[in-house]
Amino acid sequence: MFGLGVTELVIILILALIIFGPGKLPEVGRALGRSIREFREAGREVKDAAKSVTDEKNA
Repeated sequence: MFGLGVTELVIILILALIIFGPGKLPEVGRALGRSIREFREAGREVKDAAKSVTDEKNA
């Protein structure tokens, strides 16, 4: 996963707790999850569009 080890992930988590605080951290995680999901969906849409154009050219 991006070449990060357990130690690096723990340090990132501790920094996030310090910066955002424990009350805000779930909200930040939710927003990050939504962003990743939307990015994947957009990538999938682009991939499907490219595939349909390629299929039309081959037909």
